[in-house]
Amino acid sequence: MKIKPLPPMNSLIVFEAAARHLSFTQAANELNVTQGAISRQIRQLEEYLGKELFIRANRNISLTPMGLQYYQTIYSALLNVAQATAEIKKWQGEHQITVATTNAMAALWLLPKVATFQQNNEGVDLRILTTENILDLQKMDFDLALFYCRTSPVGMKVTTLFPEEVFPVCSPNYLAQFKDGTSPEEIFGKALLYLDDSQKDWITWAEWFEAVNHPMVKPKNRVNINNYPMLLQAAINGQGVALAWGSLIDDYLENGSLVRPVETVLRTEANFSMLEPADRGVIPSSVKHFRSWLLDQLPGQVGQKGLN
Repeated sequence: MKIKPLPPMNSLIVFEAAARHLSFTQAANELNVTQGAISRQIRQLEEYLGKELFIRANRNISLTPMGLQYYQTIYSALLNVAQATAEIKKWQGEHQITVATTNAMAALWLLPKVATFQQNNEGVDLRILTTENILDLQKMDFDLALFYCRTSPVGMKVTTLFPEEVFPVCSPNYLAQFKDGTSPEEIFGKALLYLDDSQKDWITWAEWFEAVNHPMVKPKNRVNINNYPMLLQAAINGQGVALAWGSLIDDYLENGSLVRPVETVLRTEANFSMLEPADRGVIPSSVKHFRSWLLDQLPGQVGQKGLN
């Protein structure tokens, strides 16, 4: 059944503030409107009710007996609404987890794991935000972030997930083009897949060749892609050799979609890390639970680096 009669709802908010302060000026300051706007809303409410709610004496106001009775009722009703709203917002805060990460970590590492978490934690909403720029975290609202870090960002609690290990991969069909004993130079020289230069933090082929003391190779065919999951798909399709990051592509190596044409591995000081805002305050229990669960998915021990 429709609830009626209901007065103009915005006027009730204005009336409650004005009655609580016994001042149109203070109500205007609280609600960030003009004093004239407060007066108009009160007049509209009084006209709707057909009763005076305030006694206006020069610059002072006071409640009429009817106004006082109405205020007590409206205050109680709005307080109930506020408390119910707070409970819902608290529930949402307790049951929603926001994770910020890159497309690569989302597609290759996080998403394959979260199905298990969701099956065992019904009612918890997982929200994933992707960005390729770690600096974007400064303007994002998130609970946890998963990022590849050469340098840990300032103001974050940093927990190492796994170290950076970089090595070439290709499809079995691509490698089958070459005879046993074919030199790495020939394998690399046919086609290389490059992650676009805009992805500044990721190691490039030039950096990899230099770091492992391998002569620089200029391939006959070169493909540039600005999305790492797409780059891996190109490698799976046999379009060339790509650089791979350990732990991100373990599933592809295990199922045979990708193979390693050479055994050379570059290990650096960089890490894939879990980042948490240092000034987060009270952490919801769902976030604590998800954090612990995520760390349990890692082999071995994880090392916490603390705050910057």
